[in-house]
Amino acid sequence: MEKEIRETLQSYYSSFTKKTYSDENNEYDILMELFGISPDLKRENRQYWGRELGMLWQRVIIEIFKEKHPHFGDALKYDADEPCDLVAGSDAIDTKYRIGSGDSGTLKKFKTYGKLLRDEGYRPVLLILREDNLPAAIKACEVGGWTILTGQKTYEYIREKTGVDIVSYLKKFGNEFAINR
Repeated sequence: MEKEIRETLQSYYSSFTKKTYSDENNEYDILMELFGISPDLKRENRQYWGRELGMLWQRVIIEIFKEKHPHFGDALKYDADEPCDLVAGSDAIDTKYRIGSGDSGTLKKFKTYGKLLRDEGYRPVLLILREDNLPAAIKACEVGGWTILTGQKTYEYIREKTGVDIVSYLKKFGNEFAINR
């Protein structure tokens, strides 16, 4: 697992150092700390950082569950839809760095996917890294039947299901992947 996560972190490190970099959130999270990304730097291109950090979060979580959860399953696919990133036993897990979109299409998708997963016998679980999420989007997920975990509750869930303390695990990399500007 460490080799795969290290390779994933290295590929994002390479991408981040090549990126040329608007509002007010000054909070750090474990991924920002890992790469030395300041809130100011992140604000310079929020869409880029949100997308990239979100994909990194997804890939790290999938790798941890793949290695450590005894009943890991790949993402579920229904036609062109992929309502979750992985399965862990009866939990259908979708990972999000942050939910910031309140557009009607996004909210409808959360509701639809939650119902679809429940109808298939799964418990839909959202593992969200950040806690500064759009309240309307969180409400839509709740209405859709998702179990929503953010911040510390996400870390606790990961530890409970896999035995991995993700914060300590990522902190062990120190500043190995810190980007310099």
